[in-house]
Amino acid sequence: MNIGNQLKGRLCLALAFCTLGTLPIHAQVRLPNVFSDHMVLQQQQENKVWGRASANELVTVTIADQKHSTTADANGDWQVKLRPLTAGGPHELTVSASNTIEIADVLVGEVWICSGQSNMQWNVQQSIDPDLEKLTAKFPNIRMINFPQVGSQEPIWEHPKSKWQVCSPESVSSFSAVGYSFARQLHLALDVPIGMINNAWGGSACEAWISRNTLQSAGAYDELLAHWDSLAREADELSANENSQSDEVKKKRSGLQGRLQGNHRPGNIYNGVLKSHLGYGIRGAIWYQGESNASRAYQYRDLFPLMISSWRQEWGQGDFPFYWVQLADFKPESADPMESDWAELREAQTMTQDRLPKTGQAVIIDIGEGKDIHPQNKSDVGKRLARLALANDYSVDVAAQSPRFQSMEKQGNKIVLTFSHASGGWRPFDVSEPVGFAIAGEDKKFVWATANVLSDHRIEVFHSQIPNPQAVRYGWADNPKCNMYSRAGLPLTPFRTDDWPGVTINNKK
Repeated sequence: MNIGNQLKGRLCLALAFCTLGTLPIHAQVRLPNVFSDHMVLQQQQENKVWGRASANELVTVTIADQKHSTTADANGDWQVKLRPLTAGGPHELTVSASNTIEIADVLVGEVWICSGQSNMQWNVQQSIDPDLEKLTAKFPNIRMINFPQVGSQEPIWEHPKSKWQVCSPESVSSFSAVGYSFARQLHLALDVPIGMINNAWGGSACEAWISRNTLQSAGAYDELLAHWDSLAREADELSANENSQSDEVKKKRSGLQGRLQGNHRPGNIYNGVLKSHLGYGIRGAIWYQGESNASRAYQYRDLFPLMISSWRQEWGQGDFPFYWVQLADFKPESADPMESDWAELREAQTMTQDRLPKTGQAVIIDIGEGKDIHPQNKSDVGKRLARLALANDYSVDVAAQSPRFQSMEKQGNKIVLTFSHASGGWRPFDVSEPVGFAIAGEDKKFVWATANVLSDHRIEVFHSQIPNPQAVRYGWADNPKCNMYSRAGLPLTPFRTDDWPGVTINNKK
């Protein structure tokens, strides 16, 4: 072959590669990992199934007596919606294109997200009585999938190593303990399969679960976003000359990069974890988080409802139920009434019930541990969440709401408080008199008060040295001593009657 023919051949080959670069690359049909063997589909509603294939490729999805076909778009993305299925199974979900995926042992029942930070992540092995829990964990119709902890500013489509697990004595150790307790209670009460999607990340901040676009559009988080943007710029500047840096500077750069990939940066968990299964058919969500936002409790009043609303909007299922755990008691007890960022965060959580429909709060001010931010009793936490779901979503006649402050009336040197959800009367724990009430006069200085039960819904509070009382607080501390329960055994929700500025009112980042 002469030189001219060699050059001509090379040119043709180069042109061929260029042409190939502009054409869609053939790809086998794929599903994100939330679709895997042993999965649970939400009963009695349409369920989205989605994935990727070659551009414009025909994709067919079958399950039970259903068959759905669609064509992947120019980017290879596709989705179909399954018609509502009744509880039961097992089924096989088949997805066919140039290749075929067969997903076995698919059940249909009730699916819930269990999310938040470490107290939701805390598994059965780390909680109370793990040996007994494992002995009795023979519930093959309870399934759970655990998602990894990945922080990213760009959406992550799937996490291939995460798969659905069938509940057994061998597998239950790695289940979220709160999620498992919740699931077991629902399964025993409803007699249907239960699927739990566990994406909790210890230490995570609420803003990490929300997209940056949502935070920016809200207009109230500019200072928070600017703080993280400045850290990102600093890390970029340090990375530009990393080869000529001292060990100290390299350590600083590494620390910054770790923070930027972590669980506090706005949008990081939303993109790195949540996006991989956002839109999967669910009944609702349970949530246990707030510790990492306690120093910004006033901000949480708006941030937490924003997160719930944004999830609901993007999930595309309307106002699905969302129930959370109020912060437990933690840190040393105080001999005198105190200001508390944890109390202010609990208040922000309670306020969210009035901001959004189909929400509820499990109060656990009685089952924390002062010495441990991770109290081991997760079983009762799950049961209190299950009460909310059973009563509100499954029409089960069971007590679900903790008593809650409703109004106050001054009567001479006393303040009379009225409460909702206190039907059946009160049950002070351990001692007969109410404990945990504090009262303040015009000087706004709180002292422990005497409290008497007047009726099912009313309690009077007073102090002999305060003739003109102005406000009452109950359970208002990091780790309060308080003992009031409803007859159903649900603790009185901590509260204050005043709106005096708290210790976190000016904290924004």
